[in-house]
Amino acid sequence: MNIYQYSKSALRTNFPALTHKNFRIYWLGQCVSLIGTWAQSIGQTWLVLSLTGSPLLLGILGAIQFLPITFFSLFAGVIIDRYPKKQIILITQFAAMILAFTLSALVFTHTVTYEHILILALILGFSNTIDMPSRQAFTIELAGKQDLMNAIALNSATFNLARIIGPAIGALLMASFGAGWCFLLNGFSFMAVIVSLLKVKVTPYVRKKVSENNMLKEIKDGLKYIAREPALLQTILMVLIIGIFVFNFNILIPVFTKNILQQGEKTYGLLMSALGVGSLFGALMVSVKSKSGPNIKILLRSSIMISLTFILISFTRTYYYTTILLVITGIFNIWFSTTANSTLQITTKDEYRGRVMSVYSLVFAGASPIGNMFAGITTDRFGANIAFLLSGVLTLVLIALVSLWFKLRQTTRDATS
Repeated sequence: MNIYQYSKSALRTNFPALTHKNFRIYWLGQCVSLIGTWAQSIGQTWLVLSLTGSPLLLGILGAIQFLPITFFSLFAGVIIDRYPKKQIILITQFAAMILAFTLSALVFTHTVTYEHILILALILGFSNTIDMPSRQAFTIELAGKQDLMNAIALNSATFNLARIIGPAIGALLMASFGAGWCFLLNGFSFMAVIVSLLKVKVTPYVRKKVSENNMLKEIKDGLKYIAREPALLQTILMVLIIGIFVFNFNILIPVFTKNILQQGEKTYGLLMSALGVGSLFGALMVSVKSKSGPNIKILLRSSIMISLTFILISFTRTYYYTTILLVITGIFNIWFSTTANSTLQITTKDEYRGRVMSVYSLVFAGASPIGNMFAGITTDRFGANIAFLLSGVLTLVLIALVSLWFKLRQTTRDATS
């Protein structure tokens, strides 16, 4: 066997999703685009902190950006089930590109204010409300059900490789030229994913038209479907807890860096990259083991480990130990999120996929306004270290309660059957 054949065999064995041409094209576009997204993320966070000096206002920004997801995700799910996902994603990605260029222009002309950032974040939130579940549901059209978990893991690897590179580039750009260059870079990076989408040729799954074109009834039907499927409901509840108390890194890490560790932009970029390094390792580990399929036990164990790392971070006072703990957090974050995503998509019937993934987006990202406000208020009043501690303890307790509840339900069901 020559090197080419060996490489091809290894690719098929460990990363089968990349053997699908459509997924490969889209994945490469995402590799470029997400670097810009992460560069903008840390640029925006540091810009707001520099303009206002307030963790609370930073928390409000996070809440505003995710508020549309909280209120409109369920409606987005119905739209996604009705129309081709590729066309939906093209529209949302183009809108996000325009918003990035607008923010860069405001910074370069020295006219940017906190209110401008809030408005642009709100508009981006509306775009993401449709974009996020569309991209989640689009994956199965690109890679098929058999290689879906591998595709999700590779998407996570891309996301977290970008989380390593993007913050590093963003921190360097901010320190050398200013935050405006982070937003300009993000605007140009969207072109890669737009081009990749135009090259992708898929047969879209669009649900057959129903006799009654009632959006509220379709939302209710989707929620009932989740409620009667234990695997879906337990996964959704666990994602909700993690979404509220864990995914507040955009609030906790910059304030922890500045106020607890007494460090600046470069250390902030390093800590965000450390989270990305761990997440990348986690994604590659999941990708290699993806043939075994999702397992609810992985959700439980990874969420417990995340809780414990948060508690430990609250006691650190040096960036060295904080970096190590964030790497570990990143690993288990990806184990959790990839398993949750795969469980939902593999378990869900095709006609409900858009609505189920919109609920996933609602609890994963739509819970962020609650989480951001919790993190912002707690950090503002008690400090970032106490915010980490409370987040870890609450996550641990609530995950244990949910797991116990479903175990008792199963025991009762088995006893009555």
